[in-house]
Amino acid sequence: QVHLVESGGGSVQAGESLRLSCVASQHIPSFWCMGWFRQVPGKEREGVATIFADDGSTKYGDSVKGRVTISQDNDKNTVYLQMNNLLLDDTAMYFCAVYIRPRGVVGACPLADAWYRSWGQGTQVTVSS
Repeated sequence: QVHLVESGGGSVQAGESLRLSCVASQHIPSFWCMGWFRQVPGKEREGVATIFADDGSTKYGDSVKGRVTISQDNDKNTVYLQMNNLLLDDTAMYFCAVYIRPRGVVGACPLADAWYRSWGQGTQVTVSS
């Protein structure tokens, strides 16, 4: 089972940027879906961004479109989440996870967290005014 470790969170002011990292304990096959999610206490987990390295497909949640970029470096077994122009509403614990969907399925990976497994411990992002 792959283990994922997130890092890069912190406390920033609105408008600033952060880059989150998710390091996997093993090589990430290009046909795996990798996703970033976030959760605020008392609320449901929200899909932020997903990437399917096989064809480069990405998908973003409506609340972060245009401000966030997901990328993957297979040489480093790492998935990144570049977050720009951070808003107060971006404050949350951020998690990465993997969805091993059937081979041959292509295109953007789902944002629904129910598909994903091997959740990391999360990294906290706090945005203040």
